[in-house]
Amino acid sequence: MNHLIFVNGLGPNYKGDNIYEFIFSDEFSVWGEHWDAKPSHGYPGPPEIVYIKKVGVLRNTDITLELIQNSDLFVVTDAMEDIIALGWETDDSCGNEKRLVFRFGDSEKTVLDKLYERDLILYFENQNAYESSES
Repeated sequence: MNHLIFVNGLGPNYKGDNIYEFIFSDEFSVWGEHWDAKPSHGYPGPPEIVYIKKVGVLRNTDITLELIQNSDLFVVTDAMEDIIALGWETDDSCGNEKRLVFRFGDSEKTVLDKLYERDLILYFENQNAYESSES
C-alpha cells in the first residue's frame, strides 16, 4: 500500500495556480537531501527517487498549503516522527471548511478522500518514470 512521504511545493505557475506534488511510497524508511536541515527553511527536496512509487499533482488557485520543507522552526524528520504535518492549509485558504492536513504516512486513500471532500483531484503521473534503472 502506498502512503504519503512528502508534499513538494512547486509554487504558482504563470496563471497563479498553486502546484503541489504529493509523493507516495510503499516504504516508511525513506530519505531525501537535506531532510535533517535545521530548520528546513526551503532546503529539503523530494525524497530519493528509489523510494518514490507514485506522484500526484494538485493544481488549484484556492488552496494554499504551508509545507514542512519551508518551515523556519521544524525539520522533515519532525514530520516523519508525527510532531508536525508535511503540509497544512493556511487559515486564509480554508475559510469555513475543515482545514486540510497531510501527515507523513497518510495512506493514498486517506489523502484522496480528504481532497475529494473539497472537490479536488490529484492527477497522477506515469508510474514507470520512478522505477529504478538498477536491475
